[in-house]
Order: sequence, then C-alpha cells, then structure tokens
Amino acid sequence: MSDPAKAWDGAQVRKWLERRLEAAKLDQAAADRRGYEARDEYDQAAAEEWVCRALKDADCTGDQALFAKRLKELIAQEDYAATGINDDTRFERHVRGVLRKLAKMTKANEGFEKTLRYQ
Repeated sequence: MSDPAKAWDGAQVRKWLERRLEAAKLDQAAADRRGYEARDEYDQAAAEEWVCRALKDADCTGDQALFAKRLKELIAQEDYAATGINDDTRFERHVRGVLRKLAKMTKANEGFEKTLRYQ
C-alpha cells in the first residue's frame, strides 16, 4: 500500500532535460516550416527549449531541494530574454507553464523517466 519514496536521480533529470531540449528544437523546426498559423506552437517549443537550456547544466539538478529552489527563482523572474520568438507575452506565459510543470514533477519526483519526444 505504501511504496518507499523514490530517491532523487540527478542523472535522470539531466537526461530528461536533454531529451526535452532536443524535442523542443525539432518542434520549433516543424512549426517554422508550417508558417504563420503555427506561431503559438513555435513559441511554446521555444519556451520549453529556454527552460531546458537554463536548467540542463545547472549544478542544482543533483539535489531535489536545490532544483525546486531554482525553479521557484525562475518562476519569480520578471522577464525571459529570448530572440526569434513571435510574441513575448505568449512566450513568457509558456515559459512559466513549463516551469510550473517541472515544479510539480520535482515535488512529486515523477515523470522524469518519460523521455519520449511526445508526452
């Protein structure tokens, strides 16, 4: 009935971030090829890439509490600098959404084993 809590696996988190970074780049390329009607998808993929790039090489991925603290710092950040996006407001909304998703995953320590492109 009660499973022992899974231990935090920093290597798995880094692997997940790397895979999502690769998937976000592919999603951006696909949205870019689709053109004007796919601007939102492009901004969403760019937001996921920004988050993964900001966290991928950070020292905090080895410790769950430090990773959660870093996520809170990023969520509280005023703006997110990026070039080549279509709509700054939409991009920032997507960045915060990805950060909240990661914060939930970090708190529950679940979901980092899902490394497929489509989630």
